[in-house]
Amino acid sequence: MRRPIVLVSNAEIPEMGLNLLKEKCELIICSEQPYPSRADILRKIKGVDALFWCTHLKLDKEILDEAGENLKVVGTMSAGYDHIDIAELKNRGILVGNTPNVLTSAVAEVALGLMIAAARRFHEGQLALMSGSWNTGAAQWMLGMELRGSTVGIVGLGGIGQAVARRVQPFEVGRIIYCGHSPKKEGEAIGAEFVSLEELLQESDFVVVSCPLSPETKGMFNDEAFAKMKKTAVLVNVARGGLIDQEALVRALQDGKIQAAGLDVMTPEPLPTNHPLASLKNCFLIPHLGSATVKTRQDMAVLAARNILCGLEGKPLPAPL
Repeated sequence: MRRPIVLVSNAEIPEMGLNLLKEKCELIICSEQPYPSRADILRKIKGVDALFWCTHLKLDKEILDEAGENLKVVGTMSAGYDHIDIAELKNRGILVGNTPNVLTSAVAEVALGLMIAAARRFHEGQLALMSGSWNTGAAQWMLGMELRGSTVGIVGLGGIGQAVARRVQPFEVGRIIYCGHSPKKEGEAIGAEFVSLEELLQESDFVVVSCPLSPETKGMFNDEAFAKMKKTAVLVNVARGGLIDQEALVRALQDGKIQAAGLDVMTPEPLPTNHPLASLKNCFLIPHLGSATVKTRQDMAVLAARNILCGLEGKPLPAPL
């Protein structure tokens, strides 16, 4: 009996996930360096039964056409899926699963780190230290904002937003508010208050963005949104770069419309080194490290593999989309 063939779109998958697939499947691994290209994937995809998708490349009609009629299931090693044409997959009857929840803790840790780093001016402080301009005698030098007593606004109280809310509580925050389509019972359980987006922007000292990217939310943080925020506000994004109009953010940071920003996600990725955001002292950037821990990536690889195996065996996917 022929073993199912799985195309793995990236060679740097934790062994735990690959070994799970190897027990029942033949693997074709895209190993082009420094990372697999679209052309490399298209060359190898014809006739496969499943895709292990671990790339920011768009999974679209062209790739699905090239794969052919054998393709039954796609497992993406990500929580987000804006890079995958879900409607096209469903039209073809192809199952698709993602890896939510397993990266929640790791991303929430990064959100908390960015809140503190941006508010306490870590980037600016490091620049001062490295340039020899450390001012030891000034009592008012490099003062920042703190979480204690602050209002933390969370845009999107999903799993990550809830995890952020729980993690800021020990820092003696004054209030946690959130916005979304409707109130959530989970919000009440963790002491978070549902408000409108406008109220959240106006009242928050920290604004944490953890909502999905969609046509509705794309570019939601624009000039109009920044004009409503406090001049002392700190913006943190651990969701998707496309949620923020980056040109508007540069203007807001340069003109003092908001105090600072901490970003784990940007547009494009990688962000060009000469991008204006990279030159701002009040913008703390890290290169999409939200899920980048050993344990989280292992858990993501295993869940993606389980989604694939269940799809091939006609069983319900553990994490279907």
